[in-house]
Amino acid sequence: MRRSLLALPFALLPLVAAQAHDDHDHAHGSLGAHEHGVATLNAVLEGNTLELELDSPAMNLVGFEHAATSDADKAKVAAARQQLEQPLKLFGLTQAAGCTDDAQPLDSPLFGDAPHAHDGDDDEHGHDHADVNAHYQFNCAAPGKLAEIDLAPLFKAFPATQKINVQLIGPNGQKGVSASPANSRVAF
Repeated sequence: MRRSLLALPFALLPLVAAQAHDDHDHAHGSLGAHEHGVATLNAVLEGNTLELELDSPAMNLVGFEHAATSDADKAKVAAARQQLEQPLKLFGLTQAAGCTDDAQPLDSPLFGDAPHAHDGDDDEHGHDHADVNAHYQFNCAAPGKLAEIDLAPLFKAFPATQKINVQLIGPNGQKGVSASPANSRVAF
């Protein structure tokens, strides 16, 4: 299953390229550029396994991207990490599908983890980019009943996130869609 998720960015490269072109804001001209307010979610439903991979600028989740040194910043990082460690509260999955979370590795320089791909990349203002990457795996007893994912709880938990570019692979094929607080449901 891990292989399927890792292949996702390559499988949907044309969709991402089109999305990146449409949303070219202060992006640096590269595919998958770091953009505040925008996150990416890869979702793969294969058999009884649902995998979600969320990649977001730390700015969307904690309000800054620098190393947390003050007590207030450390508290924000700890609170965001605690929320990210509870995926069933962040992603609205129909209860009829019977999904339980199996794993949720988190990766971010803010958490003291290994540097993420964007670390050390300076933007035109001289700021370091810090991303948070969360990988979730769910076991679903009735995956056929999982027709959509509601991202409203994620938008509510992290209000600085204004848009999520979602790449889906499921029983109906693959597609790329954008979700927002006003349009938070994405269907497989």
